Amino acid sequence: MALDRTLEVLAVCGVGMGSSLMLKMTAEDALRGLGVDARVENTDLSTARGMSADVIVGQGMHTAEMEGLAPIVITVSDFLDKDGLQEQLRERLTEQGWLA
Repeated sequence: MALDRTLEVLAVCGVGMGSSLMLKMTAEDALRGLGVDARVENTDLSTARGMSADVIVGQGMHTAEMEGLAPIVITVSDFLDKDGLQEQLRERLTEQGWLA
């Protein structure tokens, strides 16, 4: 079963500025490569806690605090590694049944 709506994705960093913006662009590229319709928003950790998302991507020091806030939480170590993020997204989206 594929997801029949736009996937909501949060790119999270501590302050919501530089690194989350880089991660947002990498996530958009990775999702586009998978053919997934997604809206990716970059934000800070505090704001992310009050938001709704299908997927959260961010640094390990932040994603630990995000567990349970979205069905998929992905830790990213290299914000510019599109291929690595794409593979993680492929695996996790397939697990959820959102990607065939």
